[in-house]
Amino acid sequence: MTSVTPPQNRIYLLRHAKSGWAQPGERDFDRALSDAGREEAASVAEQAIERGYRPDLILSSSARRCRETADAFRGAYATRTEFRYLDELYNCPADTYLDILADLKNYDSVMVVGHNPSIEEVLFLLAGSEAAQTVVPEGFPTAGLAVLDRAADTAPDSRPWILLDFVDG
Repeated sequence: MTSVTPPQNRIYLLRHAKSGWAQPGERDFDRALSDAGREEAASVAEQAIERGYRPDLILSSSARRCRETADAFRGAYATRTEFRYLDELYNCPADTYLDILADLKNYDSVMVVGHNPSIEEVLFLLAGSEAAQTVVPEGFPTAGLAVLDRAADTAPDSRPWILLDFVDG
């Protein structure tokens, strides 16, 4: 397993908003957001902006529902935030998310837009079971946004990440 100490000082974990069911012949990868999902994505983006959350980089799975969720942030963040869409974030284990974050040494804050169960597993690995269970007792909701900050105390027995906030779209 990858180290759970990525180099960033803030990590945002965003699960994609609600998607529609696959149409006959449509791949899971190509599922779009539902009408409710578009509203969720707009809501979580608005709440994040109101709280002053502004990542340096938004990494999104290239699956359509994740791209559409990430794009809800584009209007407010377009001038100062870089957007990247990665095939590697689709249908992968939590270790892949952590490997990708570990390679991003030039960014102070990164938002990852991804899928369950991986996004939830990353939350549990970074924040710890107790903190994660408090905010997602029934699982990581669609359009849920976890905000994690690097802990000031990095003693060997302490958690390197603190769950600062959870925004429910």
